[in-house]
Amino acid sequence: MADEKPTVVSANDLRMAILRKEMEEIEKAEKAKTDQEKRLKDFADSFMHDHIGDDERAMIQKLVMAAVQNGKFEALVYSFPSDLCTDSGRAINNRLAHWPETLQGKAKELYDRYVAVAKPQGFKLKAAIISFPGGMPGDVGFFLNWAPDQV
Repeated sequence: MADEKPTVVSANDLRMAILRKEMEEIEKAEKAKTDQEKRLKDFADSFMHDHIGDDERAMIQKLVMAAVQNGKFEALVYSFPSDLCTDSGRAINNRLAHWPETLQGKAKELYDRYVAVAKPQGFKLKAAIISFPGGMPGDVGFFLNWAPDQV
């Protein structure tokens, strides 16, 4: 049986191990941030240049039907970053009458479709800021409403 001596670990070795772990965590956080920024950029590019597709229309229809099944008269049917409005969501946040003029890309396309198709059928559309990260307007939500008019 060999006489094994326990390995002596220095304080410097322990500090280096902690530093390596911290560096791994920083790298992981930076990668997650980069991935999130890429997803947001890809979303913004699609939002500004693509058209509303059949999948998005089908999802909106599913959301409305789910709300109806739950006895609701309103559904959140679309959301997007307020930065994609020309005024970063200011008009929507302040409930200004001209808020539709600040829409761009798919949001404008959805609004125009609402005006042409849904509004004549008795639907109402409301836009609201639905998140406030760091106290600033975050995402805009489009709420489609089919409640009866109040008398």
